[in-house]
Order: sequence, then structure tokens, then C-alpha cells
Amino acid sequence: MEVRIIGDPILRKRAKKVVEFNSKLKEIINDMFSTMYLYDGVGLAAPQVGISLRFFIMDSREDNDKGKKIVINPEINEFLGENVLYEEGCLSIPDIFENIERPEGIKVRYQDIDGNFIEEELHGYQARIFQHEFDHLEGILFTDKLPIIKKTMVKKDLIKLIEKGKKRALELGDV
Repeated sequence: MEVRIIGDPILRKRAKKVVEFNSKLKEIINDMFSTMYLYDGVGLAAPQVGISLRFFIMDSREDNDKGKKIVINPEINEFLGENVLYEEGCLSIPDIFENIERPEGIKVRYQDIDGNFIEEELHGYQARIFQHEFDHLEGILFTDKLPIIKKTMVKKDLIKLIEKGKKRALELGDV
């Protein structure tokens, strides 16, 4: 399973709703966890591995696997608390880390691997990961949220990555 890099068009598409909860989906999700851990990530959205469907995985690395989630067809229903600046990175934008402002908490609704609906309130690191991965399903990358001055500072690096991502997408035959 290969992580797509900024510049790959799939990262800019709004993903489609998951309608089939089957063994193939479970297999893909297991592969995604392996890939995410291989790259030491804390979240991975389906578009990042070339699948334009609305699901992601996350693991905030808390005790008892409390922070490990499979999130399918997510909705963010409410933003809670103050906006907080915190450094983010992304497996699809390697080696770029910047402070991004996001709400501290969220109320969410999503489906689990069996299609059951879950509603919960997330705060702190879990809320941040959820929002970051949710953005991927909307075709939004964390660098889109940077202030103009910060974007200018990373522009050269982003251009190189975008060219690499476009080239790789062509090689994979997805364009």
C-alpha cells in the first residue's frame, strides 16, 4: 500500500460515501493500519492510499487502544472550545511541519467497521487528528490552512513535492 503525495489529484477530490461494509473493507483497513504504523503516523485517510471513499483510521497512541479508531462516513456536528495552534505534519506532505489552528474539541458522528453509528465528543489530540483526517475526505490538506506568509516560506518545498506527487500518480495510472 503506497501513500500518495501532494500533487496526486486523488488528494484533492471529495471522497464518496462508503456503502459496503464487508471483508474487503476490513482488509483495506488492516493494510492501512500497517502502512500508518510503518511511517509512524497517527492517522491515515483512504484517499491517501488511492481510495476515494469516506473513511480513515487514527491512533493517538493512548493506553488500552482508547485512541485507536476506524472512522467511516464521518460528520463533524459541532466545534467546541477555543481554537488552538499545534504543529501538524502529514504522510502525504513529508518533512513539512507547521502550526495549524483548529478547534480544541468536536462532536462527531461516524460508523464503525460493522456500520454501527457512533456519536462522541473528542478533545485535544484526538480532536486534532480527527479534523486533519476529515479534511482529507474533503480534498483539503493541512497546508491549505497556513497563513499566506507561512505558505510562502514552504512554497519551494511544496512545489518539489507536488511535482513528485503528480509524476507518481501518472506512474500509478490514476490520472
